[in-house]
Amino acid sequence: MADTSKAGDLLAQIPKAEKGLPPVHLWNPDFCGDIDMRIARDGTWFYQGTPIGRKPMVRLFSTIIRRDGDNYFLVTPVEKVGIKVDDAPFVAVSVDVQGSGEAQVLRFTSNVEDQVEAGPDHPLRFVIDPLTQEPSPYVHIRANLEALIHRNVFYELVELAESREIDGEAWLGVWSGGEFYPIGRQ
Repeated sequence: MADTSKAGDLLAQIPKAEKGLPPVHLWNPDFCGDIDMRIARDGTWFYQGTPIGRKPMVRLFSTIIRRDGDNYFLVTPVEKVGIKVDDAPFVAVSVDVQGSGEAQVLRFTSNVEDQVEAGPDHPLRFVIDPLTQEPSPYVHIRANLEALIHRNVFYELVELAESREIDGEAWLGVWSGGEFYPIGRQ
């Protein structure tokens, strides 16, 4: 992708952060329209229909994504452009398990190398498709953004599942950060 492209222009506008992520929640530039960028359900980023193959570029774009309502944007201090996200902007590609039972901690790593520990600040949620009964598990990454938990990682969670009674019903779920996250009824 040439630096003269809209995507290249966006990259040039990202301030160099000393540490951490850019403060996109503080930036409120004018909306400049949509850009032909899409994040597929598997976490692949596309620009003008072509996958973005440079991982550092994807990582950089991932630091300026923001969700307002149901819409996703890439935001810099001077520009806000809409992008399409098929499901969630990130995919949790691995989980590190420490401890067990109520003391268990699940640390997820996303496809763009974000790491979070599931718990009160980064809760898990499980959505069951009413037609297919297929689960879609998510972990909160930051601000208003989630990662879809990759199927292999979800299977690891299912293997860790414990039974717990909630409102008189038996549920299977996982512990992390002192919280119990129900996956499904037993």
